[in-house]
Amino acid sequence: MELQAALVLVILFFFLLLMGIPVSFSIISSALVTIIMFLNPQFGMFISAQKLVSGIDSFTLLAVPFFILAGQLMSSGGIAKRLINLAMLFLGKVPGSLALTNIAGNAMFGSLSGSGIAAATAIGGVMNPLEKEQGYDEGFSAATNIATAPVGQLIPPTNSFIVYSAASGGASVATLFMAGWVPGLLWAFLCMLAAFLYAKKQGYVVKRGKRLTGAEIAKTVWDAIPSLLLIVIIIGGILSGYFMPTEASGVAVIYAFILSAFVYKSIKLSDIKDILVSAASMTTIVMLIIGASSVLSFVLSFTGLPQAISSLMLGISDNKIVILLLINIVLLVVGTFMDMALALLIFTPIFMPVITSIGMDPIQFGVMMVMNLSIGTITPPVGSVLFVGCSVAKLKVE
Repeated sequence: MELQAALVLVILFFFLLLMGIPVSFSIISSALVTIIMFLNPQFGMFISAQKLVSGIDSFTLLAVPFFILAGQLMSSGGIAKRLINLAMLFLGKVPGSLALTNIAGNAMFGSLSGSGIAAATAIGGVMNPLEKEQGYDEGFSAATNIATAPVGQLIPPTNSFIVYSAASGGASVATLFMAGWVPGLLWAFLCMLAAFLYAKKQGYVVKRGKRLTGAEIAKTVWDAIPSLLLIVIIIGGILSGYFMPTEASGVAVIYAFILSAFVYKSIKLSDIKDILVSAASMTTIVMLIIGASSVLSFVLSFTGLPQAISSLMLGISDNKIVILLLINIVLLVVGTFMDMALALLIFTPIFMPVITSIGMDPIQFGVMMVMNLSIGTITPPVGSVLFVGCSVAKLKVE
């Protein structure tokens, strides 16, 4: 019966997706039908509703709407331009300095906003015209922006690790935050190296403008410091034990609001309504997916599908490296067409038995998973950040 239930669940889910039904409703519908057919015909609706509500009834998940709101305030608060000015101050005379500034800007702004799409739009929207003006190849400029936009998904604070923590059954968010630093910065550094070598070969050097005075340099640094302090406050507060990640998200909102509205004065009080509505809309999408995935996880535990997949993968090879390569390939493919939060919620419980059996630390797996899915967002044919980055650069995806 478990095999039949698994087949019904999988077939119905993908059928609904092909019919154009939104992902969250496809998950709930396929799970509900499976519950009614194989578990409890009388109380299927009640069980589904209960699991949906309990899935989002989590103190840890309170951080999601707050970090989304903080990201919206940052995106609307003129912070991207100040971070770009700071990066240009240090990279101005280096070959490919505009491309390197784009990468540095994506890393800094992406970590603050927690969104690859926001980084590609905010930083790319400013840098692409500047690079075109300086004679950079438009395809190179767009590719640089797209390839580094997801870096912020790894550099804390980021919602991806919070969602993974909930899906994995309680992996430490603070530890995940610290674990994301090295791969995130390594990704940015290697892209910088590639961009520098290409730019040097092509002769991309910014034409000299007027020399900045000491006062202008000091002002550029001073303007950017408050934005960068957010990372220091959030990570420092978590590591020192002053607050947990959930409280940190509330601090991030207050800090981002004060910074944008009163320090930079780049948003007006009349803008707050639209920012709140946008943040609420994004939050409902994410939380509905999380709730729907809780129903799916309940059904998956009944069907034994995660254990079956684990047995299948372990049956292919007992070599840990081969198994990890298989998981990486699956996640790369999934990341091209599936939302990050949804992929984390669906595939974490599926792969958890596999990584447990080979002795892999859940923290390491969480970072590996987020990185693979981030690469998927910039990979053809369906990568979301790829399409946004091309739209910003006004180029075809091809």
